[in-house]
This record gives sequence, C-alpha cells and structure tokens, in this order.
Amino acid sequence: MINTPLKLPCGAVLPNRLAKAAMTEGLADPQGLATPELERLYSIWGQGGCGMLLSGNIQIDADHLERPGNMILDRPADGATLSALRRMTVAAKAGGAQFWAQISHAGRQTMKTVNPHPKAPSPVKLGLPGGQFGEPVALTSAEIEDLITRFGQAAATSIDAGFDGIQVHAAHGYLISQFLSPRSNQRSDEWGGSLENRARFLLRVVRAMRAVVPTSAAVAVKLNSADFQKGGFAFEESLQVVQWLEAEGVDLIEISGGTYEQPKLIGMEGMEPPEMPKVAASTLAREAYFADFALAMKSAVKVPLMVTGGLRSRAAIEQVLAAGAGDVIGIGRPLCAQTDGARRLLDGADSLPRPEAGLTMFTGVLAGLKRFKMVRAIDGFAAQDWYYSQIYALGRTGRTNLDQSVFKSFLEVERTHKAWLKARRS
Repeated sequence: MINTPLKLPCGAVLPNRLAKAAMTEGLADPQGLATPELERLYSIWGQGGCGMLLSGNIQIDADHLERPGNMILDRPADGATLSALRRMTVAAKAGGAQFWAQISHAGRQTMKTVNPHPKAPSPVKLGLPGGQFGEPVALTSAEIEDLITRFGQAAATSIDAGFDGIQVHAAHGYLISQFLSPRSNQRSDEWGGSLENRARFLLRVVRAMRAVVPTSAAVAVKLNSADFQKGGFAFEESLQVVQWLEAEGVDLIEISGGTYEQPKLIGMEGMEPPEMPKVAASTLAREAYFADFALAMKSAVKVPLMVTGGLRSRAAIEQVLAAGAGDVIGIGRPLCAQTDGARRLLDGADSLPRPEAGLTMFTGVLAGLKRFKMVRAIDGFAAQDWYYSQIYALGRTGRTNLDQSVFKSFLEVERTHKAWLKARRS
C-alpha cells in the first residue's frame, strides 16, 4: 500500500505514499537565501525514500518570520535568489522525489525579536507566557490585498526555481489560520465575521497561486482539522473549507491541527484544556493524531488528503491508508533522527524511531517541576530545539548528533537565532 503511486488531480504522480512533512530548517542566510547547508540537508532527505518532500516555511514577508533562518521570498526574485533555490531543488530531487515549497506568513506568531508589532487580522495578542511575542497590529484591506499578491508571486518564483508544487500553510496558528479562527479574527469587514468572510483570504491566495503556476504544478493546502481551542476554528468549519478548496481545484489537502497556544501538532498539551471536536473515534491506530478527522472529511470530498502527526509504525500507516483516512502519510520528526526511515518502511521495516520519548530538560531533582503545566509546556518546546539541532547538524555536517542534550540544543538554537538576527541587521 505505501509503495503505491498516487496520481494527483493536476496530473503529477507521487511515486509512493510517504512524504517528508514540512519542518522549519533555520538554515537560510541572513538575506533569506537558500544555502549549501540547505542543499546538503535536502540531498540527504531526497535520498531517504519519501515520494515527496515539503520544504519548511518559506516566508513572503521578511518582517514576519516563523523563526530566524527562514527562507524568504518577499519580492520578485533576482538571479541570486533563483540560482540558490535551483541548486537546492536539484539536490532534493536527485533521488526521484518531488519537492514542494511551503509558502507562509507567521502573522502574530512572529517572535518579538523579529518584529515586536507583527501584522495580524486583529490586534489579539498570543496567549502564551514568557513575553516572546509582541502586540499585533491589524492589517488594512490594502495590506491584505498586497499579501495575496505576494503569495502568488512566491508561488511563481518557487515553480521557476524547480519546485514541483506549492503548499499554502493555512494551519498551526500562522496568518491564514488566524484569519480562519473567530478567536483571532475579530474583524467586522469582508475579511471577518462569517466563515465565508474568514475563509476569503485563503481562497483568494489559492486563486492567486493557481493563476500564475502551470496547470501541471500541484497546489496544496495545509489546514487545521480544528484549533482545539474554545472559540477557535472548529471541525465543522474545517469541513466546509475543505469543500470550498476542492471546488477551487486544490490537488492535496494536508490535515493537521492546533496552534502555538494549543500545540496538538506536536502532540503537546496547551495552557488551557483542549476543545475537542465531536468526531467519532474510529478503530484506527491511536498514534495518528488527525486520522479520525481526515476519515470524517473523506465522506464529504474526493480531493486527496495527507495526514501528518504521530504515525511511526508501518502497521498504523497501512491501516490509515487502507481505511481511507489519508492518501499520503506525512513523516516529520523521525526523519531528523533516521533520515532514511521512509526507505526502511518501504523495504518492510516495522517502525520509525521515537526519539521524542526521552527528550526532556527537567531531569533528576528538577523532574518534579513537570507537575506544573507551564513547565511541561516549556519542556515540550525546548525538546523541539533538539530536532532543530539535528537539522542543523545534517545541513552543516551531513550527520546527526543524537547524543546532544535538550539543554545544549536549546542553547545552540538561541545562539544561532541571535547570530542570524545580528548578521541580518548589520
């Protein structure tokens, strides 16, 4: 089943059902250009067996990065930008995988060190402790129209640079996700209020991209099944948006969920009790975070769906595919530890590694602090830095560094972010 090719509506064929999910790399240069480190990283992943690779966030606005080190396409591409991207896409596709660009804008989830007053649908601050995120400023209608143009422009540049497809990042609490959520979108104009208005930005972005890329290029969307927050984007709304996206001719929809405030995307608990949608639990393997939501969506749409989050074993992956809960399975963090994990599954391996099981900053006498929800949240986000450190190591040396501690990884990421910001501002 996982070895079966998949033909998408645009005519593109994925050679198998495994995809490297998007993971932020942090390896672009201070101008946001692709680097030799990114070439090395994607060359390794490109040989790893996945039929399709998704890039990490490629940002359309240099003032709204998901993190320092993002690639940036915020203006018409010059020769240097295209050349750098083409070297990366050639390296990624050398093993036969398709390579898609994930296009994004972080909105209010831009760290304060990047922008203390990021633009967002409404001036609703992110509800997280620690002061890492500033007070957002509401976008004007003219700025929204400009962003739609920028999304289309970034899509055209990406295809010109050798990417086979585009994925619009409309999940995880980034800008488009913020528009979809009534909790973060409190506008009273044509961009807010009803679901039709809140989804207008996403649908306009998809149309802008489809208008400038070849019909043979895939246009995909990453969408939350739900925000899992009271007053947030609900599953019933997500189901309607999926139907609208199908009508727009989208080739693949990746089903995910959560935001920084409710990080279901990485299997963590948030600072408030999750608002769980009323979706009947199936008998699918419980390691799949969002398979039940995708299964429910499959009864309403025919567009291919991708499910990412938690899947580790071949048996569970095959079960999800056989049940029709997904057409493509996204694999993320395991490929930071075992870059050829997909090829091993294709060759019959039983499971991918689970490095997350032992990742913690709070050990020994400090372990008792994890009874506090805030400490668990800090520990979970710090554990993410361990994966970032593996991506750094792969890009810089071509090898993982699995023995590195969470604390040392945290310090490495902080140091790298500060150095990147300093170089960019100098």
